[in-house]
Amino acid sequence: RGLVSVLGSSAAMYLADSGLATYPGPDDVRFAIRDLAADHSRILRRAEEMLVRREVVAPRARYPLAFSAWHDVDLSWLLPRVIEELRTQVGEFDRIAAAPDDAAARSLAAEAAAETRRHLDRLADLAARLRAGLAGQPS
Repeated sequence: RGLVSVLGSSAAMYLADSGLATYPGPDDVRFAIRDLAADHSRILRRAEEMLVRREVVAPRARYPLAFSAWHDVDLSWLLPRVIEELRTQVGEFDRIAAAPDDAAARSLAAEAAAETRRHLDRLADLAARLRAGLAGQPS
């Protein structure tokens, strides 16, 4: 349930669900968030399938109301917020991966943590490039 709760209401998933292509800002950021949301969506589906097999009702995704103020906000402004949330998610995934009682959940949480760290590195690098005025140039 923890993975579903964390991923289902995340900023990246909200941006993808609300029409990421319509947000102003650098395409590099748009593509990185799109890739993050796609990977998290795959993990989310697997977590939901695990809950269904266990006959556990999955929590419903509820985006924070504050996200609704993000429409028409530049992706460069949103990027640090997504990065900060990813840092929090990694901690939560690590906590789930350390739980001693559920090998399947531990494995999926460890995978989620690894994927999230990979995206976090990519987004942090992109944020640094934006601050340095290097966005859109080869790394």
